[in-house]
Amino acid sequence: MTDFDDINARGLVLVGCGRMGGAMLKGWLARGLQPGAVTVIDPRLAPEWQDKGLRVNAALPENPAVLVLAVKPQMMTDALGQVPKLADALVISVAAGTTIASFEVAFPDAPIVRVMPNTPAAIGQGISAMIGNRRTTPAQLDLAAVLMRAVGRVVRLDSEDQMDAVTGLSGSGPAYVFHLIEAMAQAGEAQGLSPRLALELARATVAGAGALAVHEDEDPAILRQNVTSPGGTTAAGLKVLMDEDTGLPPLMVRTVTAATERGRALGRGEA
Repeated sequence: MTDFDDINARGLVLVGCGRMGGAMLKGWLARGLQPGAVTVIDPRLAPEWQDKGLRVNAALPENPAVLVLAVKPQMMTDALGQVPKLADALVISVAAGTTIASFEVAFPDAPIVRVMPNTPAAIGQGISAMIGNRRTTPAQLDLAAVLMRAVGRVVRLDSEDQMDAVTGLSGSGPAYVFHLIEAMAQAGEAQGLSPRLALELARATVAGAGALAVHEDEDPAILRQNVTSPGGTTAAGLKVLMDEDTGLPPLMVRTVTAATERGRALGRGEA
């Protein structure tokens, strides 16, 4: 048996096949999900998914194993109106800011898992946080984890209240890192490097440091100390970056707080 045997037999419905939905689908197919078991509902499906053996915008299977909602929060209401209530399907949402309670209105008595992935999932390097409602069994949580591991790591939350902080940290976090690359490159230019060279150095430095942090699985403070010689160049830079009032720590607290609060506002239905 494989992780996808039940899904291959009963079917999976994917609503929305954009960047995130497409990344998940690519991972599932690579791990044994049969194309004919997948019904994709997306009126703007990218050409790359045509003629792949998928059931595109077709009638839904009678009793699918899983329904995955991968549309933007602003489109969720319209998307839910197009999907009938499915008797025994596990409902998985990857939409930011849409609460489990909202889905319980649309899918009464359904097992529902809310997931927050991030954009590195597009290359199989994402991390997803998940939480299920009270109707979700341990086996269904395991199945949701199997599906999300197709695009990276998975962590499980203790309560849904943590999801907004997850969104503010890892969900929005790739954008912070991209801006860090921008800022480092601009700083390099200011010191006389060409724009192209500064950007190449910044990209590779951030990517390499991130990969090393994951590979070593060590406290990042230890990794930082390992490359910091007393009185050296790194120590001089860190003195500025780690300033308690003007450095990166207080700035990052404000950044993640702002994103977290916005996630809570979206959950309350605020524009």
